[in-house]
Amino acid sequence: MAIASNLILATDTTILLVPAEKKYAITTIVVCNYSTTSDASFASSFDMHVIPSGESKTNANKVLNTIAMPAQETFSFNTERLILEEGDSVVLNSPDSNRLSATISYLEV
Repeated sequence: MAIASNLILATDTTILLVPAEKKYAITTIVVCNYSTTSDASFASSFDMHVIPSGESKTNANKVLNTIAMPAQETFSFNTERLILEEGDSVVLNSPDSNRLSATISYLEV
């Protein structure tokens, strides 16, 4: 099993891009609002797209839409399984560049 982690920015943030000649099974995606205070002003949200190779981010490949992330909360995407092939990617974005982190766990298949 492998993991990749990244901060989610206000621009598109690729947390996984499947390399040439590989196929990955996504087991879990965890998003954390890493604020050190529970103050509501530190809340955020995020979108997630699963983008097939050669395509662009569109509403057609959006799988999570404006997921609310209160301060100090964690969201787990772990009941659905995704199989990604060469060139496919998982892209997240948030209106805030300094609130959220994402970790993705995957297996090569």
